[in-house]
Amino acid sequence: MANSIAMAKKFIPLLDEVYRTVSLTAKLDGAPELARQGANANELIVPMIEMQGLGSYDRNSGYVSGEVTMTNETVKCNFDRGRMFTVDNMDNAETAGLAFGRLASEFIRTKVAPELDAFRFASYCGKSGITKKGETLSDGAGVLAALRTATNAMDEAEVPMEDRHLFITPTLDGMIADLDTTKSREILARFASKTLVPQTRFYTSIKQNDGHTEGQEAGGYTKADDGQDLNFMVIHKPALIQFEKHVAPKIVTPAQNQDADAYKYGYRNVGIADVYKNKLAGVYASHKPAAK
Repeated sequence: MANSIAMAKKFIPLLDEVYRTVSLTAKLDGAPELARQGANANELIVPMIEMQGLGSYDRNSGYVSGEVTMTNETVKCNFDRGRMFTVDNMDNAETAGLAFGRLASEFIRTKVAPELDAFRFASYCGKSGITKKGETLSDGAGVLAALRTATNAMDEAEVPMEDRHLFITPTLDGMIADLDTTKSREILARFASKTLVPQTRFYTSIKQNDGHTEGQEAGGYTKADDGQDLNFMVIHKPALIQFEKHVAPKIVTPAQNQDADAYKYGYRNVGIADVYKNKLAGVYASHKPAAK
């Protein structure tokens, strides 16, 4: 049992570090204190606040009475994915422990983080009420014009300028870089951060394979049949309901494994990616037009 605890202490912090390094959307995670556990395992309780606007002040009667309502809304987690791997004890021993360690880190880096990013982008794109625009961007000037349209739309909707984040494909970012103009620098300065997202993680809709149905054994995700390639997204972080409720790397040692002389590595991730219903203007998505 002591060896199992030592293994957990050794590997689990490493897994957390790997996720934070490779997940492109980790910067959008909400503050944990803003969400409480729900009554059920797949729920979160998120505070919502509404208040009345200004009224006329009367010198005799004073202030107009106002009302503020704060409610706790229950939201259901929409991401619940996992896998279990087995590494033979001798295979791990003969490679000085690299087999198990490499499996864990590579799984997070190459499988978990890309799918989590793709799921989040697709979830936000699929939210009814956010702004989506189909357009072909073939040069840097066109990309800048599209970004200007996005910022103007958010400005007109009174989305705060602070904490707006730009996610854009490397190809389109390269087109902007080739311009090297004052105009491009001014527009990019409107964002709190710029993150380059590979097209393989950047779709309006994805299909998540279940891992056991014929043809889906490999697991992971692909672009959905009705999905389009995203050009860029502008996201106001406070508009999102993005939390990791349960991240559980599980390590079973050969001594504990009743079925084989092997390590077992399991991983489960339960979370939510959604948009507040009163902050839909905080998400803007530009995508390639649907194929005709």
